[in-house]
Amino acid sequence: MEPDPFVRGQAWPGTPKVPHPRAKPSDAFRLPVDTWAQAQIPVGVRLELVGDAEELRISYETRGPDAGIRGEAGTTFEVWRGGRAVDEVKAEHPEGVARLKLGDAGSDVPAIVYLPEGMRPAIRDVTGVGGDIEPAPMQPRWLCYGDSVAEGWLASKPAFAWPAIAGRDNELDVFNLGYAGSARGEIVSAEHIAELDAAVISITHGTNCWNRIPHSTGMFREINEAFLAIVRQGHPETPILVASPIVRPDAEETQNRLGATLVDLRKTMEEVVLGRIDAGDTALRFVDGLPIVAESQLADGIHPNDDGQHALAAALGPLVKEMVR
Repeated sequence: MEPDPFVRGQAWPGTPKVPHPRAKPSDAFRLPVDTWAQAQIPVGVRLELVGDAEELRISYETRGPDAGIRGEAGTTFEVWRGGRAVDEVKAEHPEGVARLKLGDAGSDVPAIVYLPEGMRPAIRDVTGVGGDIEPAPMQPRWLCYGDSVAEGWLASKPAFAWPAIAGRDNELDVFNLGYAGSARGEIVSAEHIAELDAAVISITHGTNCWNRIPHSTGMFREINEAFLAIVRQGHPETPILVASPIVRPDAEETQNRLGATLVDLRKTMEEVVLGRIDAGDTALRFVDGLPIVAESQLADGIHPNDDGQHALAAALGPLVKEMVR
């Protein structure tokens, strides 16, 4: 069967080189190189289906042999159904056929199939074995913009990235627009978000404005103002949740080369958002990211481990769902 009706979390049509893009391919020339590099990895793109089939057969090709610096994370197909993992199969390169058990949760319970995203697969065909399958009902669309934390870096598998957990637990169609090493509030990304339909939007970035490309507090203020203004042009009434950066011990009190600490940048983001709320944007909400993840829940001092990913999902997922209501 044609896979497109089953695909979730993909906003733009694919190309031969980038089958499941997470940024607008025709606009890639305007994006920073690091943003487009990450956007070619189909983080959060998945298949969702219902039906009484006992197994799912997926024919696929891969663009790379492994997940690179992320190790084993993102090298398997994994099925979740009824709130639990049902089956997992290692992907092959350069092509293969994966057979996955679909469990016994019931034919009307959606099955979610997470992709071997690090290998950049192209799904060619999906077939039910021992029964029928059909695309799962559509759920409210959540655009989740952010950096490597939103992308789920150092989660042990794609299903454990915090947006994936939050989407699964709160019945949301999450579109992961997290770009590791990037997501510095680029205007092009704001324009992409403004063009897309959405029931709710979350914005969670800032760490890469401390050291990747250092920003002063003034620069960071203007970027956040501009980013929100452009997103609002396309979404005048859509609920938007803004969460400031989670804890990063090496950055909290350390000035970057332009004199800003992460504490400074976090406070600046809060001031921008609260200022817009005070000015009448009642569909905007701010969350302080600092207390959400404990230092002990960081895998490398920057990125959450699986416990940290679950903490973020537990803190932000219900808020996103509430804003949809």
